Amino acid sequence: MKNENKNKQLLKIVIGAAWIDGLIQKEEREYLHQMATNQGIADDPEIANLLSELKPVQPGQCYQWLEEYLGDNPTTKDYQELLETLSALVYSDGDIQMQEAQLLTKLQLLDPNQDSPKSAFDKVLKTIQKLYRQAISQKL
Repeated sequence: MKNENKNKQLLKIVIGAAWIDGLIQKEEREYLHQMATNQGIADDPEIANLLSELKPVQPGQCYQWLEEYLGDNPTTKDYQELLETLSALVYSDGDIQMQEAQLLTKLQLLDPNQDSPKSAFDKVLKTIQKLYRQAISQKL
């Protein structure tokens, strides 16, 4: 993947992550615009449309972009860049929403450096168990 296309795909994921809780916070907006400007793709029609916030990015679309970006065998470099960029966005407003935590949890499951390979079913099951425990502990 060409570097410009890769940067564009990464920014799309980050924009989707900003929408994942249904609202883009002021700090997230600033982070997104700065990232687009720094990468020289703020004027790209698709990116400009996403940054306009006229239409929210649905969580399913964000997850689809995430899977497309990483592919079946993500490199450690691509994974680390994505994790660092998403973490910076999530922590930019000082408030981590449940949906943002779920996104980071899903991303951690895709880490190419995991010691023991697990089946996709095991990964999904473990994520569901963790989210269930979190939901229960919040209600108590």
